[in-house]
Amino acid sequence: MATSLSSVIQISFLDTKTTRTRFSIATPTLKSHRKFFTTCSKSTPDLPVSETTPPNNNIKNSSLSDQLAPLANSTLSTLPEDQPKLLPKPNPTWVNPTKVKRPMLSHQRQKRSSVFYNPQMREFQHFTQKLNNCDVSSEAEFMACLEEIPSSLTRENALLVLNSLKPWQKTHKFLNWIKNQNLLPMETIFYNVTMKSLRFGRQFGLIEELAHQMIDDGVELDNITYSTIINCAKKCNLFDKAEYWFERMYKTGLMPDEVTFSAILDVYAGLGKVEEVINLFERGRANGWKPDAITFSVLGKMFGEAGDYDGIRYVLQEMKSLGVQRNLVLYNTLFEAMGKVGKPGFARSLFEEMIDSGITPIARTLTAIIKIYGKARWSKDALDLWKRMKENGWPMDFILYNTLMNMCADVGLVREAETLFRDMKHSGQCKPDSWSYTAMLKIYGSEGDVDKSMKLFEEMTKFGIELNVMGCTCLIQCLGKAMEIDALVRVFDIYVEKGVKPDDKLCGCLLSVVSLSQGSKDQEKVLACLQRANPKLAAFIQLIADEQTSFETVKEEFKGIMSNAVVEVRKAFCNCLIDICRNKDLLERAHDLLYLGTLYGFYPTLYHKSQHEWCLDVRTLSVGAALTALEEWMTTLTKLVKREEALPDLFLAQTGTGAHKFAQGLNISFASHLRKLDAPFRQSEDKVGSFIATKNDIVSWVQSNSPSVSIAT
Repeated sequence: MATSLSSVIQISFLDTKTTRTRFSIATPTLKSHRKFFTTCSKSTPDLPVSETTPPNNNIKNSSLSDQLAPLANSTLSTLPEDQPKLLPKPNPTWVNPTKVKRPMLSHQRQKRSSVFYNPQMREFQHFTQKLNNCDVSSEAEFMACLEEIPSSLTRENALLVLNSLKPWQKTHKFLNWIKNQNLLPMETIFYNVTMKSLRFGRQFGLIEELAHQMIDDGVELDNITYSTIINCAKKCNLFDKAEYWFERMYKTGLMPDEVTFSAILDVYAGLGKVEEVINLFERGRANGWKPDAITFSVLGKMFGEAGDYDGIRYVLQEMKSLGVQRNLVLYNTLFEAMGKVGKPGFARSLFEEMIDSGITPIARTLTAIIKIYGKARWSKDALDLWKRMKENGWPMDFILYNTLMNMCADVGLVREAETLFRDMKHSGQCKPDSWSYTAMLKIYGSEGDVDKSMKLFEEMTKFGIELNVMGCTCLIQCLGKAMEIDALVRVFDIYVEKGVKPDDKLCGCLLSVVSLSQGSKDQEKVLACLQRANPKLAAFIQLIADEQTSFETVKEEFKGIMSNAVVEVRKAFCNCLIDICRNKDLLERAHDLLYLGTLYGFYPTLYHKSQHEWCLDVRTLSVGAALTALEEWMTTLTKLVKREEALPDLFLAQTGTGAHKFAQGLNISFASHLRKLDAPFRQSEDKVGSFIATKNDIVSWVQSNSPSVSIAT
């Protein structure tokens, strides 16, 4: 197993005509964390500085194994895991930039056979065609074709057949036939060609079996063999196998070439072994290896997955210092990585650099940029980019259109979304799909536009657009707010008949409509829909409505329902259930549910305390839940005053401005309830959506309600 090492790496980026990158590798220690320190300074250095192992006076006479000893020792160990082998800190050496560096990796890949005229080639081409036309599932038919082989098999003809057979099953069968017939001495190249065919079929088990056969039969495994094994293991997500064969390669004394080395870097990156990747990369660089764009793509993706912005900058700076040409694949990888770390400004600068270099973006590139802008809510930049797409004729696909439309939905750009939707309809290649319609339903639903929402729904059913649960949720939310209950029931029935399975978000939407329709004749219709979507939730509403139900029973049923619901809807469920209780004048039950919601962590930001201020924050609560929380708070404050406990100078209740989806009309309802309670809170002139009271206000209010209480101030 490779020893887990980590080191502290110091990288200095110098913004000069000549870029200099300095590595400082401290003595490796276990369980330490990599850190990046980035500094910028103005200078004009002429020489790159690196740290390597001390120079070897006998370097010209040393073997490749000796040359790569530092690399092998730093990544591989035969010691037990509880006895890690630590490397000493390498001494710095001066590197002459004009002198060709000695190669770090082996360049001795298997040579291709020289091309020469073969009079039997045409016969074997016809023979190969026959084999390819055979039924791959029929062993007898394949063996019968093999009996028609033109003449005695030679090495060149065997390779011709192996290279031409498809699919991988036939290549594997032909190799086994050659071995069983004992027609030719088995060489490494026969196995390599077969393994490459098996790699396309992701048949790692068969590849590993052939590798063990080679070892047992004494056939040499070369760089191509190991590269094929490692790459196939990586494609099959068998990273432990890839590590095993890479380590075995070193133990046999075979030095990896660039292809193998890049593959194992990708494996380590896939495992999230950032320190190991950096260690391998730096030591390879110190010994003369020049990474290509593919390697830098691996590094960029790794740093993106780790959310490491400095790591992405490190990749770009290294490429610049090495003069590696950036291609479209690398840019795409970097953009997707930056989407996970944010930094929209950096992504925009890199995109402009790509355009200036003459590289034309593809739909994947543009989608990555739009996602970055959307996440940062840079709607203006996203729409400007869309205009450039149209002007330059850059490609757009479903994903790109839908990403743009969803961004418009998130920031409320209705007209822009409608324009995009019309463009899709008139496009010859990107007609609106289910997700496109869902994005528009989301926009119209948030705007409360019932007519346009229903028109879209009718259009979807007319043209056979697939219905999904997200679109159903958006549409029912819109109809529920408008109290179009009959239309809501019809839409719900159609979605369920089409095979849409209600999820927790749709159930929460129905539960919200139940709370809104309390007391109307249509409430039972909505409850019937909820019964079909979530029978336990519908039964719980009946349970809490019964005043004879004990608190312990409510607690157990409440816990079971919330445990089965996804985290995102639990607070919404609790809010709606409290609203239903208050609508039924079950105030004690509403307080029970608020207590349970607080107990299970649904309202972590409800109360804030500091030395000088106590705050009640109800901005993410429904109206009923907020009023219940206010009553609880005032009761608690009354008890504290009566017990003569220390109080802060200021009390603050925050309702917000009603922008939150649960808080519409909350400010007005909260102010009305304060007047009903005759609570000493007044609207703040400085903070919109806030109510304030002083310590003296609270104390006087309690005294007025309990004249006999003596207050120590």
